[in-house]
Amino acid sequence: MPVDPHLLLAFLATTAVAMVMPGPDMLFILGCGMRGGPKAGLLATAGVATSEAIHVAVAAAGLAALFAAVPVAFTVVRVAGAAYLIYLGVQAIRNRKPLVARKPDRAFLSGLLTNLLNPKMVTFTIAFLPQFVDPGRGHVWLQFAVLGAIMIVFEFLVDGTVGVLAGRVGGWVRQKKNQRRIEVATGGIFIGLGLKLAADR
Repeated sequence: MPVDPHLLLAFLATTAVAMVMPGPDMLFILGCGMRGGPKAGLLATAGVATSEAIHVAVAAAGLAALFAAVPVAFTVVRVAGAAYLIYLGVQAIRNRKPLVARKPDRAFLSGLLTNLLNPKMVTFTIAFLPQFVDPGRGHVWLQFAVLGAIMIVFEFLVDGTVGVLAGRVGGWVRQKKNQRRIEVATGGIFIGLGLKLAADR
């Protein structure tokens, strides 16, 4: 096994706790599921998970050095991510059909972009994963790959379940003719996430 067994156990416990705590990804997936159904919830989860795979590769490549050397790069990515989330929220409230969750096949792209444009996810991965990598065991890239794969599995198990359940609940609510409330609630979630990301330093 490329990863130290003791570090792996610590990683599993820490990741499990982190995943079940509601965060931006879970709230985004919840909104997509509520608005677009179980399929949209799952596709949004797949998009987020794909972005996390990219973050793992970034962590392994040491892109943290870029943010440290060029602080404005972090700010640019953060503002772009915030603007995208606010855009999604406004589109939802305005009841515009092009928004992701109305068309489940677009949920993947939105999940990917939302997570990818959140520099905190990049820096979290860069700061988090190395704590469980032992360079002395060699094959550092393989250790990152194993840990990243575990994170993605947890992502699908936890957030995927949230997305499917939200989709089912959303479908029931839509049958009760409360679609407009779902639109506004989803838009509010996205705008809130965008404002929070914009305000974070």
